[in-house]
Amino acid sequence: MKSDFIHVYNNFVNLTRNKSLYIDQKKQDTFSDRLTMFLIHFAFFLKIFKNEDNKKDLQALYDFIFRQFEMSIREIGYGDQTINKKMKVYINLFHDIISQIHYWDSLDINEKIIRLKPYFNDFDKIDHLVRYFDEFFNSLSKYSLKSFIKSVSK
Repeated sequence: MKSDFIHVYNNFVNLTRNKSLYIDQKKQDTFSDRLTMFLIHFAFFLKIFKNEDNKKDLQALYDFIFRQFEMSIREIGYGDQTINKKMKVYINLFHDIISQIHYWDSLDINEKIIRLKPYFNDFDKIDHLVRYFDEFFNSLSKYSLKSFIKSVSK
């Protein structure tokens, strides 16, 4: 099953490489910026697919993704103590994102901007990101978890 999760992980990585997401950024995007973008995609993914039937698969996917993050941070060259600190920061950030998007489908555009703005301080405006994540959220609902795990969707 772990090898199946690499498809989901790679799909999210590819989504975060979309240059149009960063058009209003004031500076060159960094690893941290892309990781934040990845976490937001993953939070929407969990929001859509979270149910009792998917609980075990989603927990395994969550564990897999955060292990991949840890390996990526190690590849950058950080030591064990720094990795532990960074992982704690990223996990807390992820759970904060989840709480901010919990009622996404019932929020108006201004409320969505307010909820996403703290994650995009280096952007002049984030209206296009709100529209993008609205579309992403709606497109996720058209698929099943199994289709993402088996890399059916792009």
